[in-house]
Amino acid sequence: MTRSDTPRPPALARGGIDRAADERDTPDLVDALRQRSDTRVVAVHGDRGTVTASGRHVHTVTVAEVGADVEWAFLGRDAEGRAVVLAAASAAATPPVAALPDDVQWAPLRSAGADLDAVDAGLLVEAVSLGRWLTGAPYCSACGGRTRVRAAGWARHCPDCGAEHFPRTDPAVIVAVSSADGERLLLGKNALWADRNMYSTFAGFVESGESLESAIVREVREEAGVEVVDCHYRGSQAWPYPRSLMLGFHARVAPGSVARPDGVEIVDARWFSRAELAAVLSGELDPAPFGLPGAASIAHRLIADWVERSP
Repeated sequence: MTRSDTPRPPALARGGIDRAADERDTPDLVDALRQRSDTRVVAVHGDRGTVTASGRHVHTVTVAEVGADVEWAFLGRDAEGRAVVLAAASAAATPPVAALPDDVQWAPLRSAGADLDAVDAGLLVEAVSLGRWLTGAPYCSACGGRTRVRAAGWARHCPDCGAEHFPRTDPAVIVAVSSADGERLLLGKNALWADRNMYSTFAGFVESGESLESAIVREVREEAGVEVVDCHYRGSQAWPYPRSLMLGFHARVAPGSVARPDGVEIVDARWFSRAELAAVLSGELDPAPFGLPGAASIAHRLIADWVERSP
């Protein structure tokens, strides 16, 4: 397999609608849009959206189809200029839409994102990310007071202390680490996957005062016991689990490196050949000897990049 001249973007970094951010400060924007018959609504229930049976598109509904206990926000405008708004409910609440057509189902972003059309993939990750913040952070982190939504759902104001709050995004690095000769890829098994024989790339949050490159060196050393060199940025995508921006890299280890998993977060670290990974990615093995991350994740894209690269 050979590398494409134009590498494919991560699944959740392929598109989206015009967010029309200049409209967010329009007074009572969302209320006004909820009165229009042509307004499209993206309903979100925790991390799930309504997806058509083909898996290619997000199913939008009308305002009248949405229940009462939701958070509303303005997502932007579609290619035809129609307003698109969000109706979000937490995973513990009643779904925001009671009845769906037979060919539509609730689907988690992490499983549906890779199959969606590029625009709809971007739309759903925007909706889930914003929806989880709106439903999960109603109180002021400075004084504990109940905040009020403003900026059409993109900010919260605390009337008690005057603090302003915005959707939080935490940067995290994720890296595909190859051997010094480029012939093998190092993947780790997380302790959370003890009952699943699944391996993935190494990842971790960027700490205060730390660069992305330093975070990569630290995380891989801590989790796998190897020193990485020659890091190259690959791309990024939102990952609202709970609110990350995943920044993807490729790197190589220093010659003579021996993998030693930390035994706490990473319980196993293994070197894989291209042939092994290609066979699992293609789905030709049933059952597969080990699992890999789902296609909506940037980890999947990083692994596939390495497999597709000419040895």
